[in-house]
Amino acid sequence: MSFKPLTPFLSVAPQISEADVALAARQGFRSIIDNRPDGEEPGQPSAAEMKALAEAHGLGFAHVPTVGGQVSDDHVAMMAEALKRLEGPVLAYCRTGTRSTILWALSEAGVQPADALIAAASGAGYDLSALRPRLEAANVR
Repeated sequence: MSFKPLTPFLSVAPQISEADVALAARQGFRSIIDNRPDGEEPGQPSAAEMKALAEAHGLGFAHVPTVGGQVSDDHVAMMAEALKRLEGPVLAYCRTGTRSTILWALSEAGVQPADALIAAASGAGYDLSALRPRLEAANVR
């Protein structure tokens, strides 16, 4: 699987497998963030299973479970805390990578301009243009 860089510190991906965790470790990632709630999809590995895989490869791990389309300010704060706490580079994943990208962009809103966040997401293949009002609102606080 190819991991999609948003910044030199953070890349995103759709659901990763055991082989992807090993690949991430070989490619120099130091931590993984799981943005999927357990049981979101049949057959999906649990956060506990993914944490064990990450740790077996010497990677840090955080679980920031977020339901697609329901990204709250609390989720954004948890993502920001995980990104601050974990050693990078970090690989974040969800079902498609979009949720992880949204969480990152919102955690950077107010730090980076909305245009820069939308452009970085677009470069990785994610369209966050509909998120512009929320990203811009953070810049006026």
